[in-house]
Amino acid sequence: MAYQFLLTRRDGPVERLTLNRPGVRNAFNEGMIEELTAWATATGADTSVRAVVIDGAGPTFSAGADLTWMARTIEYSEAENMADAERASRMFSAIDTLPVPVIGRIHGAALGGGAGLAAVCDVVVCEEHATFGFTEVKLGIIPAVISPFVLAKIGRSAARELFLTGRRFTAAHALDIGLAHTVVTASDLDQAVDAVLREVLASGREAVAAAKRLIADVWAAESSEQARALSAAALAARRVSAEGQEGLRAFLEKRKPGWSAS
Repeated sequence: MAYQFLLTRRDGPVERLTLNRPGVRNAFNEGMIEELTAWATATGADTSVRAVVIDGAGPTFSAGADLTWMARTIEYSEAENMADAERASRMFSAIDTLPVPVIGRIHGAALGGGAGLAAVCDVVVCEEHATFGFTEVKLGIIPAVISPFVLAKIGRSAARELFLTGRRFTAAHALDIGLAHTVVTASDLDQAVDAVLREVLASGREAVAAAKRLIADVWAAESSEQARALSAAALAARRVSAEGQEGLRAFLEKRKPGWSAS
């Protein structure tokens, strides 16, 4: 599929996605939101994809919402703003629930919705001078649509400080609060992303997808009893699956599993 605001490239089993509005620092508008939702839907259905890498064209990962788009929302009714917010929420959810690991390659700045996009990435690798911020309150609005994903990533305490002040923060602080997982120099950014990909591709695709579902299911469990039941059922299902059987047999036979050559 051809996109106006995105660049996509397949690198074997890795889908590489680039936000491609460098003239406006890869800010989100209605078109980019629509394209990201469509891309996530198509990628999630493609069983040949085993990992996704998301980055941004130009010097910035994403500056959040496009100013022209935001200016139009001033004239929207509350109902129109509700529909607009729901479209953005569906986009973040579609990326968050992709059945493969999503790796964020963050450089420059990730602000507002850009920081929200980092929050729905499973693994975030960023360069040491990258900056982050949930800056919406500086404009008299709030980081509402991204809040479920950010709270799940960084917790209430960090969110209370960052949402309420709207201050920008460093890659080192992003690492401290769990928004980022690896911080490296700009020259080492691609090497660090490749290191994550090697680990992912050495694992069973179905097991990785099941592990991702397990995190969401256990997080949403209403009780410890429900969490225990979910986790036990998930493990039992993996042990009797073809991939689980192959992985266990390969370990016991001291050989590589069949997927390691793919």
